Amino acid sequence: MSGSPLHTRIWHEQAEPDNPFATRVARCHGYDVYGQMLGKARWADMVWLLLKGDAPTPAEAAMLDALAVALANPGPRDPMVHAAMCGGVGGSPGAASLMAALAVGAGQSGGARDVNLCMRHWAQCAEAPSPTWPEILTQTGQPRWLAPDDAGWPAIEHPAGFDPHGVRTAGIVRQTLSTLACMSTGPRLPWLTAHLEALQQLAGLPLAMTGVAAAALSDLGFTAQQGEMLFLLLRLPGAAAHALEQASYGFKRFPYPKVELLDDPLHKPQKATP
Repeated sequence: MSGSPLHTRIWHEQAEPDNPFATRVARCHGYDVYGQMLGKARWADMVWLLLKGDAPTPAEAAMLDALAVALANPGPRDPMVHAAMCGGVGGSPGAASLMAALAVGAGQSGGARDVNLCMRHWAQCAEAPSPTWPEILTQTGQPRWLAPDDAGWPAIEHPAGFDPHGVRTAGIVRQTLSTLACMSTGPRLPWLTAHLEALQQLAGLPLAMTGVAAAALSDLGFTAQQGEMLFLLLRLPGAAAHALEQASYGFKRFPYPKVELLDDPLHKPQKATP
């Protein structure tokens, strides 16, 4: 083909000899994807290779797989999944339902931005003595670091990785933390398990799934930007499944939350007609 070649460290392709638009061999960071990896590598291996440029160890791949299971379906209570359900029941194309889920799930309260912020706090912890970790992890207000991708985001209203509406740590959050802490070779998840109660008392809030995910992704060596992307990606299966389910049910079976109107016309006394 004429013109400049594509420049990427991630992917290298060789075209078919009789069709420059068809790929004969594709390599990801040097690995022959269809000749060496297909049928042998796991999904976690491929994602790890794409983002980090090398193959994960069996322990790293197993932990990423476990995290993927924990995040796969946040459930219909989650705003991200609910947005996809609205798209499905409204007859939107699949792409529109997933884009709605991504838009809602990208936020700073329980979304991917929350994971990004929490992972940056963990990065600060790596440069500080462990007695100061609780103060770093529960900080709010304007971040100490500012980057181009921070433009437009409001100040942190609650400690990243904690549930601003929670009363106590949810059962699934505790189970995920316990499982991943046993699998992690990094310092964050075991420390978080050992200091959870004191940390929650300092934050005044219970730990959220975003906090567990941020610690796990940090222990796996991902950057905050990579973790933000992965968190969005790993939660899409549940959004897709619930959108498809609601599309088949129709709007009459959509699980709307019950709303109590203060001035419900249905319960107003009827005026007598002359």
